[in-house]
Amino acid sequence: MFFPIADSPNPPGRPLITWLLIAANVAVYLLITLPASTRQVSLNDPLLFDYLRTLGLQGQFSAREVLQRVSAYDLLVFRYGFRPAEFSPVSLFTSLFLHGGVLHLAGNMLFLWIFGDNVEYRLGAARYLALYLGGGVVATLFFALFVPHSQVPLIGASGAISAVLGCYFLWFPRNRVRCFLFLFPFLMTSIYLSARLVLGAFLLIDNLLPFLLVGSSASGVAHGAHIGGFLGGLGCAWGLDRYNLSRRSEPTSAAATAEVRTNRTTLDDIGPALLRGDLAAAADSYLQLDSRDQRAQIASPDILAVGNYLYGKGRFQEALQVYRRFIAERQNDTNLDQAYLGAGKSMLPQPRYLTSAYHYFLSALDLARSEQLAAEATHYLRQLERQRGQTNQG
Repeated sequence: MFFPIADSPNPPGRPLITWLLIAANVAVYLLITLPASTRQVSLNDPLLFDYLRTLGLQGQFSAREVLQRVSAYDLLVFRYGFRPAEFSPVSLFTSLFLHGGVLHLAGNMLFLWIFGDNVEYRLGAARYLALYLGGGVVATLFFALFVPHSQVPLIGASGAISAVLGCYFLWFPRNRVRCFLFLFPFLMTSIYLSARLVLGAFLLIDNLLPFLLVGSSASGVAHGAHIGGFLGGLGCAWGLDRYNLSRRSEPTSAAATAEVRTNRTTLDDIGPALLRGDLAAAADSYLQLDSRDQRAQIASPDILAVGNYLYGKGRFQEALQVYRRFIAERQNDTNLDQAYLGAGKSMLPQPRYLTSAYHYFLSALDLARSEQLAAEATHYLRQLERQRGQTNQG
């Protein structure tokens, strides 16, 4: 058995929304759940009758026995947890901040703490918060599809967190997750595993198999919500990637059409500049090209030569632009490994890009077509890992 305790690499900065979400969940538990769990209900509370009629005690019980078996928190969950048979838009959100116990809360917050920061860094604060809340709603509704007449309340942040995990699965496939492995009393240690292996096991072994074999809620665990949230996160990440790619494609406006004539002249300047070894002129001409079709007419080695020239001159942001366009537009090119390596190197002087640089070097290593390039990518990966270790120690 294993469970995650950390991931690597982590982005720079502070994941404020992740921290605020953890703080909100913990605050609700400490200030609302715990006090309500120890408080007796009033026999005059009209919600108590509704609770007992819908979910409660079967048979003859005295008022004393009812008071012993039902707490104020049971009624709170009944009101603000999501019940598929009694659809409530408010409970779609309030249910995300209620938990059934300290272990339920701790497990959810551990996953949010480990995986939330990278996704928040990728999306930005506002979109990350929208993903969390929207993913929680999608997870809850997906769960309700399979038990539409259930009166049992669904509570917990795991559906929303599963949406975060879905994004992480697609966007950070080469991250490593540190897991605590134990087969008591024979083995207790920590190991690093691929992020996709860990999250794939979470989806398939921990949720899909129990969902298919046991049912949507028979085990007391909302496997359907976990699956729905994860799939929602995957869909969100995939859609954002496609949207970003479409924004980089050739514009079709009248103004853009007029620019093609200028780009034609610029394109004609690149070849002669490269032939006479004037990389400065070739680079300036290439950077003026706004059309994907125009850039497609330039040979891959020439584009890499432009990127390498810009990198050598310390024009790191422009070099990164060249390499990123190469990667986006030439996914099947045999020189793709060089573009990933160049992009990673261009990010190194810019601290906010260090996490992204790590992923680019991993991609370069995966695609490496020569031992020299693989060795160079490995060198930069080790350098970033050492820097990360020094930062943690400080």
